[in-house]
This record gives sequence, structure tokens and C-alpha cells, in this order.
Amino acid sequence: MADISKQLQDEVLKARDSGHKLNIVGGNTKAFMGRDADPDAGTLNVCEHTGIVEYHPVELVLTVRAGTTIREIEAALAEHGQALHFEPPHLGEGATIGGTFAANLSGPARPWAGSVRDQVLGVRLINGKGEHLRFGGQVMKNVAGYDVSRLQAGALGTLGVMTEISLKVMPKPAATMTLVQEMSLEGAIPYMNQRAAEPKPITGACWVDGKVYLRLSGARSAVEATANKWPGAILEDDGAFWRSIQDFQHEFFAGNDVPLWRFSVGSIADNPGVEGSWLIDWAGSQRWFRGDAEQSGLEPMARAAGGQVSLFRGGDRSGEVMHHQPEALKGIQRRVKNAFDPDNIFNPGRLYSWL
Repeated sequence: MADISKQLQDEVLKARDSGHKLNIVGGNTKAFMGRDADPDAGTLNVCEHTGIVEYHPVELVLTVRAGTTIREIEAALAEHGQALHFEPPHLGEGATIGGTFAANLSGPARPWAGSVRDQVLGVRLINGKGEHLRFGGQVMKNVAGYDVSRLQAGALGTLGVMTEISLKVMPKPAATMTLVQEMSLEGAIPYMNQRAAEPKPITGACWVDGKVYLRLSGARSAVEATANKWPGAILEDDGAFWRSIQDFQHEFFAGNDVPLWRFSVGSIADNPGVEGSWLIDWAGSQRWFRGDAEQSGLEPMARAAGGQVSLFRGGDRSGEVMHHQPEALKGIQRRVKNAFDPDNIFNPGRLYSWL
């Protein structure tokens, strides 16, 4: 447990004065995400900036330094019967809360519990001028000003060096049960949407390998009553299955030789018309595709389904890996980048070649 924010600040100022670039690194478990890192940039390592700053179990609020590992946070919360409801992926022992937020990664419960971005109350970060700034707050009722803290979600560190993050936490559910049944992909998407629309304690809806999985979590009476009403066999050791989806450890994700594409689309949309291996999560809103394809061919399919597609892992990462943006949105993103990092010090080109 250590506060090295002053050291980080000094390194940023030094890089700015010398005209050097910096690649921000935490546990380095998400190095595969985004475009290839700039080989000429230096490394700014935040993995030693760790520790729980404040934790108020009664208030359901936690403030931690950005280099704190997900495992350390979950262990502290478990002592009070609480958890991070966005179910952060464990992409390695060193996975940190800062990297998880920067990559905007959330687990199977995301449609019902909210994303990591939804759970963040405020952040502290060092901008490209070396200023240590605070955005948002450390309480639930935080509505003043622009919600700048949420801009960091998915920015892949291009807007600054996060040093502290304040989060909402929630009690663990009293009971959890998963129902599984065989179903075609075409039938699973409307079925998951139908179930998700019912006022039941559903917290997971996934299709893979010809089977649909529905997770129920909450009060025991509500979980058992729903399980008795809905079809499907009860899945033994369902925690292991959902953990494999959350942590990308399911056999669907195994290996790096075949590119992994992520579609973020409308939940009720038909599946994009491309042959290959699919895993459908978030009741249809998040769809994973394994296969060799051209992004230019997948993007029209994603738009037709009401969303976007990105090359999540593998493939050629020297070009664009995120869905191409319209010029108007590019202009907004460039202005935001310039406001936070006018000298383009942080993670240059990591999110887009033009940013």
C-alpha cells in the first residue's frame, strides 16, 4: 500500500518538458487491447500506487488508488458481504481497478447492475500539464458540474493518469441459481430478451455452444419462485460457468490465433450475417465473434444491428481496431483530448491512430 502520486506527477512533468510520450501501465493484463503501443514512448507504471483510501460499508462507497488489484478490492468487500456488481474481469493476478475502468470492462451482470462507468462516483487524475485534479465526488448524491470522471471509461488512458477512483459497491445477493437449456442461436436472442423484460431477479443471460443460460440472483424466495416457473435444468456449479465468461476463460475465448471481435448492438437485433463461432452475452447486447474478417465488412453489419464492432484481441493491431467514427464525433474527441492532454503525452495512438 503506497501513495506515489507525487512521483507520477513528477514523471509527467518531466516528459512534458522533454517532449517525450508515455505509455501508462498498471498490471499490464490488458496490453492486448487497443492499437499497438508506441514503441518510442516511455513507460509510466502505476502498479505501485495501491491501497484502499476510504471504505464505508454502511454508505456503500469505496475509494481506492488506481493501481490496487481487483482481487484485493474484492477480498476487502467480501469481509462485509459486499461486491463490485459490474463484475470486473480478472484478466490476470495483476489486473487493477484503474485498468479495468480505463478499458470500460464489465461482466455478465452489466445490463442489470450497470457498467463500471455507472458505478464510478469520482476520480483523481494527473492531466497532461502535470496537474493533479479531482472530478466527481465520494458520495452517491453527486450531481454538480460535468461528469468528467465517466469520460475516462474506455479512453484507454489517453486523457490522463488516474490516481484514485471512488466507486459504489453493493451487497452480495442472498441466493443465485442458473437455468440452462438447449436452444438455437436464432431462438435464444428473442428468448433472452423476453425473459429479461419480465420483473424477475435475472442477472445474466448468455448463449454459447447451443445452450442458453439464465442466471437468477437476489432474495432466495424470488430466485426459487422464478426457477420453478421458468423452463430449464438447474446448472450445477454455475459460479464456475459465469466466472469463465466474466474472465474470458471459457473455451470459446481460448487461443490468440483467431481474431476476437466484439459487437455492441441492440439486444433484439438479428445476429450479424457472418459465419463463424459466436458467444452471445448481455441478453443479446454483447456478441463475440471468432473469425478472420475485415473490419470494413463487419462495420456495416454492426450499424444495421444498431451498434458498433471492434477488434478486441488478436489480428492486425497496427491499423484501427475500434469502430470508425463520424467526423463530427472525431472533432469532439480531439477537443476533449486537447483539453486534458494538449501535448499528446499519454498513450498516443492507442485508442485511434488520429488521437
